[in-house]
Amino acid sequence: MTEEENEDLFDDVNDIEISDETGGLYEHLNLVVDKKQEPLRIDKYLLLFRQNSTRNKISQTCRAGNVVVNGKPVKQNYRVKPGDEISVLLAHPPRENVIIPENIPVNIIYEDDDLVVVDKEPGMVVHPGFGNWSGTLVNALAYHFEQNGDKSDLDRVGLVHRIDKDTSGLLVIAKNEYALSFLAKQFFDRTTKRLYWAFVWGNVDEDEGTIRGHIGRHLKNRMQMAVYEDGSHGKHAVTHYKVLERFRYMTWVQCKLETGRTHQIRAHFKHIGHTILRGINLPKYKQFVQNIFDVLPRHALHAHTLGFIHPTTKKEMFFESPMPEDMSTAVEKWRNYLSNNG
Repeated sequence: MTEEENEDLFDDVNDIEISDETGGLYEHLNLVVDKKQEPLRIDKYLLLFRQNSTRNKISQTCRAGNVVVNGKPVKQNYRVKPGDEISVLLAHPPRENVIIPENIPVNIIYEDDDLVVVDKEPGMVVHPGFGNWSGTLVNALAYHFEQNGDKSDLDRVGLVHRIDKDTSGLLVIAKNEYALSFLAKQFFDRTTKRLYWAFVWGNVDEDEGTIRGHIGRHLKNRMQMAVYEDGSHGKHAVTHYKVLERFRYMTWVQCKLETGRTHQIRAHFKHIGHTILRGINLPKYKQFVQNIFDVLPRHALHAHTLGFIHPTTKKEMFFESPMPEDMSTAVEKWRNYLSNNG
């Protein structure tokens, strides 16, 4: 194939979708093989489109079932033919800098050769990035792996999903390319089992409900996410919720995300008039609430459950994280307040 024909290959990429599930960790490619293409192993063929990748990464992506040709998963030795319709899901862990191991306590609740499950404390950034080059969960895990003789390379593999700095709760981190690809597909396909707990302002009207509305960057404040019901901006987003307990001025809700947009729970509940509990929203007429923020100054959001299929055993794994101390203390304060004030 000539250099000119090779350049023409890029015209055959019909769609490249970057998932914003916790920040663009996956890349979804849909493409059709050119009519002039000679038979070529698919692992070599895909490198024509993703030259910054490796054959090993493509191989493990195939092994995980994330390379589909004409509707069927294929192995890395499959030879592409003219007209083949190819769909690829690639996992892309953040690579802002070299990961420096740091001796930071981290609550690991499960670990094996393929993955580690962490119950993250609130206030910890998940991975290094602008403004947070150290002190992150990934730095802590790099140190943990180093101390235990684990050769997992967190510069190359690792995150398949994220939660915000202020959010507490469960995360799974892959320890090799195959596990990364296998887990990434489950998060991309929404087959994982995850529930969040949140405290929101006000008394939510319905015991159960669904919030729908496109979520995208706010048109005036690009640091915030906003909801666009008419679909004029952003991406389709759906949040299902269930009320767990009511505290007159605050409601404890359980959330299940049908989609995974950036700050989805925050944006959806703010849109329906029930902002996530946080200190900056202090009602001046309720001094008692100040006591809540003394113990819970962060966004009151917790990743409560996590379920997925294990990459190697193919068995379902399920984890639950108890309510963290700051949120449970806030609950007790609310209950005491209501019992003493009718």
